[in-house]
Amino acid sequence: MYNYNTFDESKVEFIAVATVDEIPNGERLFIDIDRQPVVVFNIAGQYFAIADVCSHDDGPVGEGELHGYEINCPRHGAAFDVRSGKVLSLPAIVDIPAYPVRVVDGEVLVGMPIE
Repeated sequence: MYNYNTFDESKVEFIAVATVDEIPNGERLFIDIDRQPVVVFNIAGQYFAIADVCSHDDGPVGEGELHGYEINCPRHGAAFDVRSGKVLSLPAIVDIPAYPVRVVDGEVLVGMPIE
């Protein structure tokens, strides 16, 4: 899992996923990167990306309600921090992947682990 503040740039590849115009403030974008479902959020002009998979039951978490930086899984209510993927409430007990995001020349780039 990657924390949005601390990641080793040599271990990620940044991939262009959208333009800033495609993810307005308060919106989210659902994408697949190498068959990995990812959700990119624009929260007050800051961009965050997490895996769209709840660690509780592998259901999609990205469609849940967003309160600040906390997203609640729509299936069973587990909560995660979209900035870090850190689990915030039961029934989940395992963090979910979070990916670094950059904006370069109006393009939103998500850093995916290099395998």
